[in-house]
Amino acid sequence: MPALASAPESLFPRLEPLLPTVSKPIQYVGGELNSTVKEWDAAPEGETVRWALMYPDAYEVGLPNQGVQILYEVLNERDWIVAERTYSVWPDMESVMREHHIPQFTVDGHRPVGDFDLFGLSFSTELGYTNMLTALDLAGIPLHAVDRTDDDPVVLAGGHAAFNPEPIADFLDAAVLGDGEEVVLAISEVVREWKAEGRPSGSMGSGRDELLRRLAVSGGVYVPKFYDVSYADSGEIAAVVPNGPGIPARVRKHTLMDLDQWPYPAKPLVPLAETVHERFSVEIFRGCTRGCRFCQAGMITRPVRERSIETIGAMVENGIRKSGFEEVGLLSLSSADHSEIAEVAKGLADRYEGQNVSLSLPSTRVDAFNIDLANEFSRNGRRSGLTFAPEGGSERMRKVINKMVSEDDLIRTVAAAYSSGWRQVKLYFMCGLPTETDEDVLAIADLAKRVIATGREVSGRNDIRCTVSIGGFVPKPHTPFQWAAQLDHDTTDERLRKLRDLVRDDKKYGRAIGFRYHDGKPGTIEGLLSRGDRRVGAVIERVWRDGGRFDGWSEHFSYDRWAESAASALAEHGLDLDWFTTREREYDEVLPWDHLDSGLDKDWLWADWEDALAVADGADVEVEDCRWTPCYDCGVCPELGTETQIGPTGRQLLPLAVV
Repeated sequence: MPALASAPESLFPRLEPLLPTVSKPIQYVGGELNSTVKEWDAAPEGETVRWALMYPDAYEVGLPNQGVQILYEVLNERDWIVAERTYSVWPDMESVMREHHIPQFTVDGHRPVGDFDLFGLSFSTELGYTNMLTALDLAGIPLHAVDRTDDDPVVLAGGHAAFNPEPIADFLDAAVLGDGEEVVLAISEVVREWKAEGRPSGSMGSGRDELLRRLAVSGGVYVPKFYDVSYADSGEIAAVVPNGPGIPARVRKHTLMDLDQWPYPAKPLVPLAETVHERFSVEIFRGCTRGCRFCQAGMITRPVRERSIETIGAMVENGIRKSGFEEVGLLSLSSADHSEIAEVAKGLADRYEGQNVSLSLPSTRVDAFNIDLANEFSRNGRRSGLTFAPEGGSERMRKVINKMVSEDDLIRTVAAAYSSGWRQVKLYFMCGLPTETDEDVLAIADLAKRVIATGREVSGRNDIRCTVSIGGFVPKPHTPFQWAAQLDHDTTDERLRKLRDLVRDDKKYGRAIGFRYHDGKPGTIEGLLSRGDRRVGAVIERVWRDGGRFDGWSEHFSYDRWAESAASALAEHGLDLDWFTTREREYDEVLPWDHLDSGLDKDWLWADWEDALAVADGADVEVEDCRWTPCYDCGVCPELGTETQIGPTGRQLLPLAVV
C-alpha cells in the first residue's frame, strides 16, 4: 500500500485540455452536489485510511448506485478516512488516457487510484469483471494479486456478484459478503492500526500479507490467497482448504440488523450528467423471504429488516431537501410487502400533495399490490405504467419456481388498474427456467392477450397496452437452483422466436402487446461467471486482453470473443463452456462457493431444489413466506444470530403536519 511522502497532485490540469476530445466529458469532471473532497492527510501522519470506491460501469449507471453512495458517505463521516469515487471510462477516454499516460482517477479529487490504500469495487453483475481489469491496468496496479507489492492498494470486492468471487480470485486481494456499512469501518480500523504500527510484516514476509492475514483471521473478510483449491480428475473441485494458521474454514456474510441507525444516503449525490435513475431512493427494507427459488438477491439478503415509518419519512424529507430531486423511489426487493406500506404511502402522499414531488414503488408483486396503494402513489397526477413480474408463463412454471401468483391474481390486479385509469402494464418473465417446455413459454402470449382483453373490457377503451419483457434465466449461487442445468442459448432464442411470432400473428391483440427480449448469449456468459471457479479467471483475462469492455452493454458485448476465449483457456483443464453452464450438478459436488457462508443451510437448499422437481412432476409443494408463518429452517437466523424484523409498529409518519 502506498507510503507517500506527500499528497498526490490532482490530475485534472492534465485531464481538462483532453476532455473536449471524448464523448460525455462531464462525467469525468466531478464536483456534484453533496460530493466530498477531503485533505489527503485527514488524520495525523500515517493514520489516514484512504478508499477509492468503484462501481465498475459508466458514470450514468454507477453514480445512482445506492451501495457505493452509502459507503462513500459512511466512510467520509470519519475524520480519519478519505473516500473518493471512480467509474469505468468509455473506450474513447481509455485511449486518451493511455496515450497521455493518465492513470485511473477519482472524480472527487482527481487523484490516482493507485495511490489509495484500498480499492473497493461493488459488483451487482458479473459482466462488470472486465471493466475491473481495465481500471486496474489504467491505475498501474498489477492485474494479479500475487504480483502486488506493499506499494499497491488492497483490491477488495463486494456486492451481490461477490457472493461467488472465485472467477476473479486471481485479481482480488479480498472480498466481503453482505451488508457493507459496518464491515468497511471494521476494515478501515484494521488498516489504520497496521499503518500506525509502521506497516509491520509479522511472520508473513511482507507488510501487505500481514495486513491481509489480519483481515482474514477476523472471519469476515475472504482473502483468496489463504485458501488452496484442489481438483478431481473429473474436473470438479475436490476441496477448498485454508493454508495458514487462524484462517477460518468458512467466511460469513455481514448482516446489518438495525437499519434505522444507518439512514443513508443522507446527502444524496446529484449527478452532473444524465443517469439511468433521476430520483432520490430510500431503501424501506432489506431482505426477502418470499422463497422464489430463482432469486439470488432474495436468498442472500435474508432476513427481512424493515425501516420504521418515522425513519422512512425523515429520510424522504431530508433527501428531497438536500438533493432537489422531484421523484422519490421507495426501494426494496418487494416494496409493497413492507408491513406498514399503506401508512407510509398515505403519510407521504398527504405530506407532499400539491407539490412537485412524485412517489414511486419500483418493485411490486402482483399479490401485494392494491389499487388504494397505487392511487396514493399517483395522487399528484403522475400516473406512469405499472410493472409486475409473474416470472413464469404458465401456472405450472410459477409453482416450480415458488412464485405463488395465479393467472387469476394477475387478471384481478390489472383489471383494477385499467379500470382506475392506467393504460399501460409491463409484465416481466424469464425464459429457460428448470423443467421449462415450449408450452410454458408460449403461455406468456395467452396471458398477455388476456390482460389486453381485460383492460379493454373494464376501461371501455382500445388504447390499452401491455409490454412483455423477457430475460434469460441464469442459475445463481446460494439458491435452490444453484445445481440446475442452464438452458443453452440456441434453445432459449428459438422459444422466444416462437413466442414473438405467436404474439405478432394475432390480429386482435398483437399490436397492443409490446415484446422485448435479448438473445440468450449474454446469459450464457453470465452463467459461466456466476457459477465458475478460479479456472474461469483465465477466460476473463483473455477476453479483456482481446478488447472486452462493458460486457453488460449489448453494443459492446461479443459472444464470439467469450466463446473463443473460454475454448482456449479451459481446454488445458479438459473443460468447456457447457461444463460450467448446461451441466446439472449433483448433491455431493463441492461448489466453488461452499466455503462462503450466506447463512443458508445447503441441505435446505437441496431439499427445496428437490421440491421444485417434484412440483414439476405434479406434486403440490409451496414454501410460505416466513414473515407471516412459522420458520421453515432455511438456516439464516440461527446460523447468523439474526431475526426477521417487521411491523406493524403502531407509529406514525413524522412530522404529522402536511407541508
